[in-house]
Amino acid sequence: MRILIANDDGYLAPGLHALVKACQGLGQIDVIAPEQNASGTSNALTLSRPLSVFTAANGFRYINGTPSDCVHVALTGLLDYRPDLVLSGINNGANMGDDTLYSGTVAAATEGFLFGIPSIAFSQVEKGWGELDAAAAAARAIVEQVIQGGLDKAFLLNVNMPNRADVRSLPRRITRLGRRHASEPVIRQTNPRGEPIYWIGPAGDAREAGDGTDFHATASGMVSITPLQVDLTDHAGLSGWHGRLGAAE
Repeated sequence: MRILIANDDGYLAPGLHALVKACQGLGQIDVIAPEQNASGTSNALTLSRPLSVFTAANGFRYINGTPSDCVHVALTGLLDYRPDLVLSGINNGANMGDDTLYSGTVAAATEGFLFGIPSIAFSQVEKGWGELDAAAAAARAIVEQVIQGGLDKAFLLNVNMPNRADVRSLPRRITRLGRRHASEPVIRQTNPRGEPIYWIGPAGDAREAGDGTDFHATASGMVSITPLQVDLTDHAGLSGWHGRLGAAE
């Protein structure tokens, strides 16, 4: 078993180290993570400059780019083998609902999936790394079950875990993505030269958080596991657009 592990909080992040430690013994592990925190970078690839690969004292490799860069470079030239599994995380905070579109954690796993490799993104619901060792143990248990079920077909799973000491024993729920309200307004400030600057505001509250969603599962004390796909086509709306735009079917 050969496993590639990445994240978006950077190669020094406690969540990454906890996940790597928890997965020891499952097989060969290679870590390739961003040099800096790259939260919110989504599936961005760096095309405007070359990327450099460095090696930390503990053997982790890190790249001065995005989470997607890390997995992409790993799979297209840095590694001399094809991993059996790509893991990403453990993220410092939830990646649920619309957040998955912006998440670097989910993006790293998505990059593996795009290359046809089974991939899993792990996140803790609350920020601050509370009960991180328990979360790592829960992540390993999920990885073990996934491996036992077979890795002959690519899949993409998004896992969100409550910050609880008993998280490994919590029930798991297969969920769909919920929805959030629009983000809060930007925060306007002034830099030392008197020029306006803007900080992106915090995410909005959950808008669709009913039974079956990732929001509902974690709020109910369960581990949320959401199978994801990358096809953004509005299949239900195709016929309507044919007629509206007079396009050929």
